[in-house]
Amino acid sequence: MTTHTYYDVLGVSRDATLEEITTAKNALAKVYHPDANIHKDIDTTAFMQEILEAYRVLSNPEKRKEYNREIFGETTRVFRTFTVGPEDGRDESGSFVTYWNTANRLNEIIGKSVSLIRRESQKKSLPQRIFKKIGKSPKQEESFRNRQISELSMQAVQYIAVLKMAGIPMEYWNPDAMNWVLVRWGQKQSIDYHTLFPRYDAYIEETKSSSEKLRLRNQNRQYQNNLKRLLSYALM
Repeated sequence: MTTHTYYDVLGVSRDATLEEITTAKNALAKVYHPDANIHKDIDTTAFMQEILEAYRVLSNPEKRKEYNREIFGETTRVFRTFTVGPEDGRDESGSFVTYWNTANRLNEIIGKSVSLIRRESQKKSLPQRIFKKIGKSPKQEESFRNRQISELSMQAVQYIAVLKMAGIPMEYWNPDAMNWVLVRWGQKQSIDYHTLFPRYDAYIEETKSSSEKLRLRNQNRQYQNNLKRLLSYALM
């Protein structure tokens, strides 16, 4: 079996839905579009073309079936028509794109949790009469929000497991680091992506001003604090 497929290119599993394939393609295109990297002295055209070709085939049911027959020798395969957790916790490819997508999903979960936790804090200070108007007690409203945050927390645990199994330290799960590594990995996909994280540190040290380094450290610290706060709900 080939070790680098169109599924690897998009970082999705072989039973990914069209929605997952499209989402992955759109997210990658934002990072790899040549216009987004023109001032970085990086040519991402080749991998961008590979992304579009992978999407062209995998988004078309008939072309996808034909591709699976050629690459995997499959005669039939049932594709999911709905989205579940982080690819059910599976890693079918080992492509760095898989882990980049996982980090993206984790970031989305954290963003949602920050909003919910903020709303929870704000609503705790509302007077009782507000809850009476909407027909809910403060405890009912708080319980509902806690369930939402707890569900997000459990999803986050699954994503974290994938990233940890990939050997990617938490300080690199933020978008800035993952995007930087993704672009460099895309230029030479045979490289061990683990070696790129120290290079990212060196890049920051060599090219960023003191104020930019401080801003990145503060952003990463806030990211980790938000993640830890979200995970505390998994124990509730």
